[in-house]
Amino acid sequence: MSKIFSHLALGALLAGVFVATAAWSQTQGVSKTEVTLGAILDLSGPLAGPSKQARNGMQQRVDEANAKGGIAGRKIKLIVEDNGYDPKKGLLAAQKLVHSDGVFAVLGHIGTAPNMAALPIQEEQGVINFMPLSGAREMFEPPSKLRYGLLAPYFDQMRIMVPYMVKQKGFKRVGILYQDDEFGLEFLRGTEAGLKLAKLPLVEKTSYKRGATDFASQIAKLKAAGCDLVIMGTIIRETVGALAEARKTGFNAAFMGGVPAYNHLIHVLGGKAVEGFYTATQGAHPYPDDQSPAVRDWAGKYKAKYSEDPSVWSVIGYNIVDLFANAAEKTGANLNADSLAKVMETTVFPRDIFGSPECKMSKSEHLCSNSFRLAQIQNGRWVMLTDYISGD
Repeated sequence: MSKIFSHLALGALLAGVFVATAAWSQTQGVSKTEVTLGAILDLSGPLAGPSKQARNGMQQRVDEANAKGGIAGRKIKLIVEDNGYDPKKGLLAAQKLVHSDGVFAVLGHIGTAPNMAALPIQEEQGVINFMPLSGAREMFEPPSKLRYGLLAPYFDQMRIMVPYMVKQKGFKRVGILYQDDEFGLEFLRGTEAGLKLAKLPLVEKTSYKRGATDFASQIAKLKAAGCDLVIMGTIIRETVGALAEARKTGFNAAFMGGVPAYNHLIHVLGGKAVEGFYTATQGAHPYPDDQSPAVRDWAGKYKAKYSEDPSVWSVIGYNIVDLFANAAEKTGANLNADSLAKVMETTVFPRDIFGSPECKMSKSEHLCSNSFRLAQIQNGRWVMLTDYISGD
């Protein structure tokens, strides 16, 4: 009888070990000591500069968390892959992270088209797409425990800011220059919706292929149409190139972009040609002489670590990991997609030291914030013109 009991006890013990091991293995990328995260950025394409800054910001926050013991006792392992701002490369990067590296979540994936290519791969394996660097509505719609949006939608940015600019500045002839893909089309749709509210027509629209460097024909069309405000569905290089062409030809309309064009590289590369350029934005560039001591201190630590000044992309990368770390900490030992969703849907993450809007989600809304500010380049630096304007 004692031998039978011993065998039963041993069997129960082994079963317990098996169950415990299985419980840990059920959540990909999560062990008792580590959580494995991925990031997909453009390290070799047109957004390489800001992407590398976003990567640095992410790593800075990861290192801070790990120096304090990690999140809920788990160290963070961050694996960064390159998409070259190309959907095919984004898909391959996602396949590696999901199937080879076994990540729990992909953070800060940059680009609308690369995200759209990668989402099916991630969601098939239950891997979370956390705070991608895209303002497309698909980043948080439909509501899902695997989708969390950070940036106010490009559609809403233009839907709200176009009539705001028409009313405040008196513009009457609005045109648009946009990238010929899903990213640019969201700017076009938002502009059309905003003009409908303002009861004005879209007098001209012209597009360009991703990677274009010559904007002579597009600017000529907008100038010939007599546009006094041009909406820019552009990022960095395209913004600078188009504005330089406009100024060269004496086309002095006002130009306004969205969150992707809010970057210090615009005025660094564009010089006088970009003076007066407007954008909608959420974050703020951390200039070394920022009036906030906390921002200056953070920027100093960043520069000491990376031997360069941070940018708004550094801030965004830092904040993405910060949001994940704070939410994951609240789940405690039981980190999985369900527990993270519960925290994200019931927690209000307040404004940070950089002045970002508070992040508040619900079961029916997985977007951090649908608010943004209007900024303008004045004397070679970004200046905030408004407080947050809600797109709700």
